[in-house]
Formats: sequence, C-alpha cells, structure tokens
Amino acid sequence: MTGRVRMAENGAQLLARIEGRRSLEDIDQNVFPVNGGPLQGDVIEFHGVEGSGKTEMLYHLLIRCILPTHSGGLEVEVVFVDTDYHFDMLRLVSILESRLTSSSPPQSEMEEVVRSSLCRLSVLHCSSSVQLLLTLHYLEGVVCSRPALCLLVIDSISAFFWIDHANGGDSLTRQEANLRKCTEILDRLRRDYGVVVFATTHAVMRNYSSSSGSSEPSGSAPSWKRNSDFDKQYLCRSWQKILTHRLLFSKSEQSSVSEEHKRIFSSACSTVRTKGVHRCVFHLTEAGVQFSAG
Repeated sequence: MTGRVRMAENGAQLLARIEGRRSLEDIDQNVFPVNGGPLQGDVIEFHGVEGSGKTEMLYHLLIRCILPTHSGGLEVEVVFVDTDYHFDMLRLVSILESRLTSSSPPQSEMEEVVRSSLCRLSVLHCSSSVQLLLTLHYLEGVVCSRPALCLLVIDSISAFFWIDHANGGDSLTRQEANLRKCTEILDRLRRDYGVVVFATTHAVMRNYSSSSGSSEPSGSAPSWKRNSDFDKQYLCRSWQKILTHRLLFSKSEQSSVSEEHKRIFSSACSTVRTKGVHRCVFHLTEAGVQFSAG
C-alpha cells in the first residue's frame, strides 16, 4: 500500500514539475534586490518586532500575486496560513480595491477583478503547532494537483514557539519536534513542487543593551547580520538551513519623520544568491504599502 501511494506521489510530482509554476522573481524589486527575487522553491523569512510592517508587506506582495496579469498581477494562487489570527480580510480587500481604483476601471469590472482575485486566495487558520503540521500534510496532498498554486504564506511560523518550549520541558528535541516536522514538509513542498514560502517570525529575543535607535541613518550602517538588536535567530536549525532570503523589518521611533507625521518602516533583504543587503523604506496608508525614496 505504501509503495503504491509513494508511486502515485512521485507521478504527481513529475506532472507538477513538467507543467511548472510561475516564477515570482519579479514580484517587487523595491523589496528584493535585482536578480534576487524569489525563484521556485525559495523560502523567505520576514523577521521583526510586532508592528514593524511584516503583515502589511505580506498583503502587498500577496495582492501582486493574485491580481490578474491585465491588472498588473502575476495571476497565481496563494495559500495563507494564519497562526496569529491577525489576518484581516477587510483590510486586504480595501488595499486590493485601492490598487485597482488607481487605474479607474468601471465599477462592474473592478468588482469582477476583486472577485476573481480572491478566488485565487485560500486562507487557513491554525491554533497549535500540531494543527499547523496537519495543515501542511494536507497541503502536500493538494499542491500536486494545483500547478497555479505558487506561494504559501505562514503568518507566523514562530507563533507556537513558547508553547512548544513549555510543553517540551527540558528536552530541546521535544521542544523543536513539531517545527522540525513542519520544516521537513516545507522542504519537500519547495524542493519537489517549486512552491515559494513566505513566513514571518517574531523578534522575541532582543538585545536591550544596544541603542534603541536601530534605524538611525549612517553611511556605514551595519547589515542585518550584525544588527543584534532585532535579528537573533532562535527557531530550529533545520528551519534556518532551508532559508534563501531573510528580510529584517524595523520601524522608526521618531515622531517627526515627515511633515505628515507618518511612521516610517524599513526592510533589509539578504539572500544566498546576492551580495550585500538590499534596503527599502516604506510607510503605510489606507491603500497599503507606499515606498519612499532612499
């Protein structure tokens, strides 16, 4: 029985590879460096403290994926796994409509584009690491028959860190067991099917002895690898090994960053394929992420 199941899985994997999945490399060059966008099978970590713009950036990139090509999108399917129960469908639709309104389509056409775009999005909720593991098992069986499914978003993959830490007692192996199993499935999804994974992680281990002004301008600003105030990795080593990109998010603590008193956010992207760090600055509006110069 197991052999027959494995044979069927391998056939499905072959079919998925033959049909191929659309590349997300050009999803947004404000966020990712030139020639450093997410290729098939890449795993991107969005890391930062709460309120640093991670989820809003996910909405921005997600909308780019689900919009049809004639509206400037990539027209691919996305699965969004919400572990923090922060997913806001009304906010997502509001940003989506704002993006469409800028091109002034007829109302009936805009409604149809919104409807068709949302049909490419599936939202799942998980309340424990066991439930996340079961959800990923389910997705592994689904993805082979959905070649249009190109992006899996998990917000956040670190949601159950402290619960699992407590349940595992003094054993690091037990503490990390569920996340390691989740990572194994994610590794198969990216390797066998070319699915891109976006996952957020909370910056829960902060160096309070460092300066609170982590985003102060400087010609020799340290990279995210040396920015120990926010970037300390704490998830299991198997998760760290499959990462191809890491985006470090931060927010300005200054109240007079602009004449409109907007809170300024920034991200610093590092990849295994490019040198250096690609930085972008943005603020949030009713229409979602708006990038700033510099």
